[in-house]
Amino acid sequence: MFLTIDTADRRPIYQQVADGIRALIARGELKQGAALPPVRQLAADLGVNLNTIAVAYRELQSEGLLTVKHGSGAVVASRTTTDHSDDDLRRSLRSALTQLVLAGLSKGRILSIVTDELHALTKGAK
Repeated sequence: MFLTIDTADRRPIYQQVADGIRALIARGELKQGAALPPVRQLAADLGVNLNTIAVAYRELQSEGLLTVKHGSGAVVASRTTTDHSDDDLRRSLRSALTQLVLAGLSKGRILSIVTDELHALTKGAK
């Protein structure tokens, strides 16, 4: 599993970790049933506090992306078990698009960014 922490990123480290794992799952690099590194190992690998990783894992578990069993570690859950409604998903998308508009990007640039990111996430997907 390849994750990096960007110290210039304004997002909290736990959010960077959670977003990185989400992206790995979305790209299919982490498949259903894949075991994630133990909290202590990933914290050591990234050079962060183990509580930071635990918070990221809990967030992903609350979203239905991970199944965490004490003593057994975290495993990628079935992608069909996430129960986000279309309205929830649209709210998240709207929030991200709002940030791009507020950053002063043109509609064409925003569409280009969205297309590039969607392509990167679905690369190799059928």
